[in-house]
Amino acid sequence: MKQKMVLKVTMICQKCRTKALEIVADSHGVTFLGLEGDNKEKVVVIGDGFDAVAMVAKLRKKVGHTEIVSLGAA
Repeated sequence: MKQKMVLKVTMICQKCRTKALEIVADSHGVTFLGLEGDNKEKVVVIGDGFDAVAMVAKLRKKVGHTEIVSLGAA
């Protein structure tokens, strides 16, 4: 079943944004990845069978403050 997750990630520079996108793109099960919001602070992830908790934990460790805005069926 396809899932859609929107994450709010604190990205203060272009390097942080690139690192966050690389982390999400390397996660197993991700088929689409995009940025939303006025300052491109929201990451939209669509995929099948990805681990949302592990992804958020890795982003918090490598990039900074991360929170799940929404998680549901795509």
